[in-house]
Amino acid sequence: MLVVYKHSWWTLALRGLAAVIFGLLAFILPGITLTTLILLFGAYALVDGVFAIAAGIKARESKRWWVLLIEGVLGVIVGVLTFLMPGMTALFLLGLVAAWAMLTGVTEIVAAIQMRKYITNEWLLGLSGVASVLFGVLLLVKPGIGLLTLVWLIGAYVMVFGILLLALAFRLRSLERSTQRMSPKPA
Repeated sequence: MLVVYKHSWWTLALRGLAAVIFGLLAFILPGITLTTLILLFGAYALVDGVFAIAAGIKARESKRWWVLLIEGVLGVIVGVLTFLMPGMTALFLLGLVAAWAMLTGVTEIVAAIQMRKYITNEWLLGLSGVASVLFGVLLLVKPGIGLLTLVWLIGAYVMVFGILLLALAFRLRSLERSTQRMSPKPA
């Protein structure tokens, strides 16, 4: 694997550069970044749905071929709806995150109350539960803040990922150059 990466270090560098650019765009143009992410998801759902339909039709001899067909139709519907209503897709995703945060928070509060019998400082778990519930409520009340934060988190992750890929690419480049210098010259 090292040989493959060593000789194609420049592809890692290009991937890293693309990631850094995307990360910067997420901070500079968060609205466009969110729309792009949503449209990419829609394209994925659409293509995945088409392939699932094709697989279902091809597997008609199987007893459960219709499951793939239904999955594919749902994927196509989700993909089309994403293109027709990208804002609704973003809000639905944010709603899922908010619901998860609130459910997690309530679970943590209940666990903290039950732990009071066995440990001290259980209030820390309860406090984290309250924070989770408040976070979920905030996402529902102010969805724009939640979407912007999501884009920034993705942007930060992608930038770090890109910088690490660039660093690796240049280390592999120097490794390739040093091994070329150490290789015997053909006679």
